[in-house]
Amino acid sequence: MRLDDQARDEVAARLAAIGIEAGRLLQSFHGGPNERRIKSDGTPSSEADLAAEELIIRRLAEGWPDIPVIAEETSDARLPGDLFFLVDPLDGTRDFLHGSGEYSVNIALVASDRPVAAAVASPPLGRVWIAGAAPKGGAIPAAGTDVQWQAIHARRASEDDLVALVSRRHGDEATEACLAALSIGTLRAASSAVKFCLIASGEADIYVRCGPTMEWDTAAGDHILTCAGGCVVKGGGGMLTYGHHRSGYLNGPFAALGDAALAPRLNLAAAA
Repeated sequence: MRLDDQARDEVAARLAAIGIEAGRLLQSFHGGPNERRIKSDGTPSSEADLAAEELIIRRLAEGWPDIPVIAEETSDARLPGDLFFLVDPLDGTRDFLHGSGEYSVNIALVASDRPVAAAVASPPLGRVWIAGAAPKGGAIPAAGTDVQWQAIHARRASEDDLVALVSRRHGDEATEACLAALSIGTLRAASSAVKFCLIASGEADIYVRCGPTMEWDTAAGDHILTCAGGCVVKGGGGMLTYGHHRSGYLNGPFAALGDAALAPRLNLAAAA
């Protein structure tokens, strides 16, 4: 498979189309039957999660039948290859089930241990972001029409009055302590991988997560933000890497930054 800049941009656009289609499927569950369950790790899932994942896996197999797909609901224990997809069909399930906040569809193509093409689609916001070599954002269009893409770029951090994105349902003392080291002027609640994309679009500065996340939660947003001039740093330093089957695809603490100059000011501990 080609992985030059043009090929990666083409893959990202195709992933966006799949993400938008899956997002429309998720919206069809609003106000209707949607059987719920609690998974073994205590997190919620639903009929909508499963339906969106089945659609995404089918579409990926149509385009790239030889590339394995690691997906949250049904393929979370599959082994990665040199190339593999990471899929979260419904990132923000709790908000989806409560009918509030943002949720997203996340799809990333990973080569070795870093994403090379990605898409994040957020039906509630009506927005979609992609990155192959170049990061772009746009409004989710009416069915049968194309996205009008615009280039995006993360912004330089100000000396004070930073905008930090925080999770509605995942606050913790370690995250609060990390943010306390910075001059935060605004805390804005947001859900799912949308936080990476808002930083990539220059609408916020930082998102810190010290609690557990999975690789399919972060890979797509990580790539979009990195391509937009920002970075995602892990506890102890360095980038997040992907494909860690032995650890169950679990991430450690990380911070998503629009400006890498903020990194030395953080007190982000490595995972225990």
